[in-house]
Amino acid sequence: MVGTETVRERGLQGEADFWRIRQLLLQTYPRVPAGFNWEIRNWEGMYLYGEQPGWAPAWEGASRVWETVDGRLAAALHPSRLGFAVLELDPAYRQQLEPEMVARAEETIAIAVGDETGARRLRLYVFDYDEQRQHLLETRRYHRLAEGGMTRRLTFGRDLLPERCPLPAGYTLRTTRPGDPGDAGRIATLLNAAFNRDFHNAAEYLTFSRLAPSFRHDLDLIALAPDGTFAAYVGIPYVAAIGHGVFEPVCTHPDHRQRGLARALMVEGLHRLRALGAADVAVETGDMIPANRLYDSLGFTERYRGHIWQRVMGP
Repeated sequence: MVGTETVRERGLQGEADFWRIRQLLLQTYPRVPAGFNWEIRNWEGMYLYGEQPGWAPAWEGASRVWETVDGRLAAALHPSRLGFAVLELDPAYRQQLEPEMVARAEETIAIAVGDETGARRLRLYVFDYDEQRQHLLETRRYHRLAEGGMTRRLTFGRDLLPERCPLPAGYTLRTTRPGDPGDAGRIATLLNAAFNRDFHNAAEYLTFSRLAPSFRHDLDLIALAPDGTFAAYVGIPYVAAIGHGVFEPVCTHPDHRQRGLARALMVEGLHRLRALGAADVAVETGDMIPANRLYDSLGFTERYRGHIWQRVMGP
């Protein structure tokens, strides 16, 4: 019986497992609640959004997969960042594997707290709807932190989309140009400014745009400022096989905010997605009130809140 058959655990094995786990996410998307498994774009980004494709060494060493004796992938465990574990599961194997996966994450992904006690901590992001995972974590002495976030989803149907809105005078809308180092550099500059970072570079964007199956230049939208710089950017990776898009990222340069640029790009993106026959589109956000107001106004009516759960383990 599926879910009780013999399943073997092993370490992650290079590019082949990247594609197999992507296929698992693709196959389970129609069968799990929103956010239960990772967005396919996020998964592609972990392997392909870098100067060269591949796993970070520490990331690869901490990750595990579970497969049946006939080679079907049932689950995968990996970090999202230091000390954060992510479980990817075929729901048919959840009862059988989830406790084992959390226990393994405590061994391979937990990090040192950094004090003299030698304690280690592990964190998981859990949606509030997921009472089964919350109960499991409670039995393992996790507690919920105040920090959390929100996934919003818009389902395309008969409802009217917001009308396209023109950009302010002097601004123009265009898509990014395939393989253009200049565009890639301007994307990196905008991301660093918008999110107060310093690590984005042109090479990582070029790698992702060249290799990620979900990337499409016709859904990679730019608001061009009068001086030719990139004022706002909305990327919309799209998985045609399941009709699913995701707004990632949505950002505006600090010098160009409060002008409706992000809204105009998102509305344009919604119309393009509908023309492609998309079934739905998602966007992730925290508790940022202006962003949430924007997403509400665009018709993102489904809301899925989650919180970080943490366990601190003794030496």
